[in-house]
Amino acid sequence: MQSVVPTLSLILTVVTFGSGTTKSVVPKEIAADGTVVASLLAEGAQTYDCKAGSDGKLVWTFREPIATLISDGATVGRHYAGPVWENVDGSAITGKVVASVPGATPNDISWLKLSVVSTRGEGVFSKVTTVQRIDTHGGAVQGPCEATGTSLVAPYSATYVFVRERN
Repeated sequence: MQSVVPTLSLILTVVTFGSGTTKSVVPKEIAADGTVVASLLAEGAQTYDCKAGSDGKLVWTFREPIATLISDGATVGRHYAGPVWENVDGSAITGKVVASVPGATPNDISWLKLSVVSTRGEGVFSKVTTVQRIDTHGGAVQGPCEATGTSLVAPYSATYVFVRERN
């Protein structure tokens, strides 16, 4: 019976994470005041290019994200360079990073708070003013790169929380 408890705990953790309903403690630096419109799981990758840094040394430089947005196991949108979040209903938003905190481990991309700078279409995202990226897993690249022009794709998952101003 003792071996069942850790297994059940792991299963519950996976199910909770997979549903996009993880109840995380959000650091005050990226907290958002408002009403949550949607909380969606993202699964995808962060793409990096090898380029010369300001000191002339080669470093991995972030290019773009590409991810599927998921709710209750169904694809409901996509996330891509801009950064843009686009819902299947045609609504889309573009954000700008206003705050960040480190991920849980060096392999995890930062948690972010983004302000919405543009919207298009009517739908789920049309009244969103803030996006939070939390519960990040993976996506970070470490170490030097060796050849200019090479790319690296780092798989990641995260929860994106979409918030609108309170009425």
